[in-house]
Amino acid sequence: MRSRVLLILTVFLMFACSKSEEDLSNLNSYLISKEQVKKEGVIACAASDRSDASISYIFYYPVPGSRNIQYFETNSISVDPNDFSQYESVSLEKEGVFNDYLGRFIRNGSNEVWSVVTHEVNNIVHVSNPIRLKNTSKPTEWNNSVVIDQGVELMPEFSWMDGVVRENVIYFQVITNQEGNLLSGTYTYEKMFQYYKLDNVVLNVTRETPPALQIGMNYGFTLMGVSEDNWVNLVIEKNFEAN
Repeated sequence: MRSRVLLILTVFLMFACSKSEEDLSNLNSYLISKEQVKKEGVIACAASDRSDASISYIFYYPVPGSRNIQYFETNSISVDPNDFSQYESVSLEKEGVFNDYLGRFIRNGSNEVWSVVTHEVNNIVHVSNPIRLKNTSKPTEWNNSVVIDQGVELMPEFSWMDGVVRENVIYFQVITNQEGNLLSGTYTYEKMFQYYKLDNVVLNVTRETPPALQIGMNYGFTLMGVSEDNWVNLVIEKNFEAN
């Protein structure tokens, strides 16, 4: 009798643990299990690979102190993107971008879904806005079409045009040094940014005042044109020499 009771108890505990783990793989259940949640607390967007549209990169900004960075996605796009019960945790490879200033998940799959990135800071779970993957219907356009006006010494002005898909509502600009380290990361609504003027900057992820550029040194400019649903329609990459 005793062995039978122990067997039933063991099975019950195994089921309970399995059920708990299963629940926490669901975004809604995961958030309910936490004491504090901050929506729109993760800056994130997604783009398809330059040459293989079946590969998507889900970019995110890991604020200092963030941990337990997770990726969730829906089964399809035909769901309410704001219904977190539709999202399940998916284990994806991730890597650093701009020498780990940003990060990105690497997703291999042609199916389009909604996705969300979360991380924890000081026991508060931060959740990104839903990201609509469009890797098949509107693959990201990659080019180097940017005008760099260096009429003001060491304060180059960058201007660009939208690509084939003209659905961008915000633009993310990154200036890097020769080692690939991020010097400045800014968002504008306008198709123009001048280093380092913040007149038209609406969001700034630069942690410290960036250094002045040096004459004759090489730098990199990266631009992401992002739609309202956080899909990157356009990526521009261009190296330049400061003068």
